[in-house]
Amino acid sequence: MNAPPLAPLDPHAQRLPQHPHGSPVEARIVFWTDWTDDAQIARWEELARTASTSNPFLEAWYLLPALGAFDPAGTGRLLIVEAGEELIGLMPLAAPQRYGRWPLPHLATWLHPNAFLGAPLVKAGMELPFWQAMLACLDTRSVRDGALFMHFPAMPLEEPLVQSLFAHARGEGRKAVLVMREERAMLRSALGPEAYLEQALTAKKRKELRRQHARLSEQGKLTFERRDDAQGVEEWIEAFLDLERKGWKGRSGSAMAGSPQTLALFRQSLGKAARIGRLERLSLNLDGRPIAMLANFLTPPGSFSFKTAFDEDFARYSPGVLLQRENLALLEREGIVWCDSCAAPDHPMIDSLWTERRAIGRISVAIGTAWRRGLFGLLSGLELARSPVGIAQ
Repeated sequence: MNAPPLAPLDPHAQRLPQHPHGSPVEARIVFWTDWTDDAQIARWEELARTASTSNPFLEAWYLLPALGAFDPAGTGRLLIVEAGEELIGLMPLAAPQRYGRWPLPHLATWLHPNAFLGAPLVKAGMELPFWQAMLACLDTRSVRDGALFMHFPAMPLEEPLVQSLFAHARGEGRKAVLVMREERAMLRSALGPEAYLEQALTAKKRKELRRQHARLSEQGKLTFERRDDAQGVEEWIEAFLDLERKGWKGRSGSAMAGSPQTLALFRQSLGKAARIGRLERLSLNLDGRPIAMLANFLTPPGSFSFKTAFDEDFARYSPGVLLQRENLALLEREGIVWCDSCAAPDHPMIDSLWTERRAIGRISVAIGTAWRRGLFGLLSGLELARSPVGIAQ
């Protein structure tokens, strides 16, 4: 982590009134290295299965390798919320000293460039108790950490989890501000793959894809493979890394093999995901050699298109688009209702193929004493004046 460590742990966790099941709700902050034993991981996995908003990037199989790669000293924190023995919420916490170009110390969800969603894992139906306990805990810690506000990046704006945050903030008279909003491609439809492709692309474009597939088939034996088990996953991972490294991401330094940290994260997280049925891997092969590959994370009822790569020597045949045509089978996959592209807004390829959009935004929330909340009100007013999408709640 680049941010300095948070202040020492509070000796007393923040307790709030009982939730509907009868247990007191408790929010506390722990070292992530204290949450790596089998019992805690089992609780974490159960929370992920029952979360109101799917987020693979905060599940144990992905977040622990990420923390291990980027925080080897183990200084990072997890904010956990419990109701009795039940874990009802979890998110990684950082204490940046700067907010953009301003020297404004604050608290924030800890993310890294290969984590594409910041939604905390929260048990469905427990959104309000989670926000109550979490923000009360951060109110207590804000002075000790020097934090002026709490910042939530990459939040899914149309989910009940986020709507509950704004509703709770309004109820407490606590200012919450949407400081950035964007949309990225999403796949969600009742149509089957062929019908979806027909409504998404013009007849001319579909004809061009068929032509490219036919011309590519003339170059050798063209095969497609889809797997969601762990057999051969290590070899698949190495083939993906090699394919990505040879393309534009390798030249720009953004390939997963471009640093020891991202390389370790990719190998460990995909291996773990495959062993627990969270990974779907697709390959378009020519004479047994992959020329396009795709890794999907499966987090029912959702899924996430994590990473894709293609051989640029065959770019004129659009192998990446041909692979995405096969990926439309997600529309018929049992237990999966939607897929988040994890792509940048206005992506030239996926935006033309997936017609739905997911709203993602950054949210800042007042915490701490009345003085700190007042200062945040002034600061957020300045930011809203600079941002046409900013909305105060």
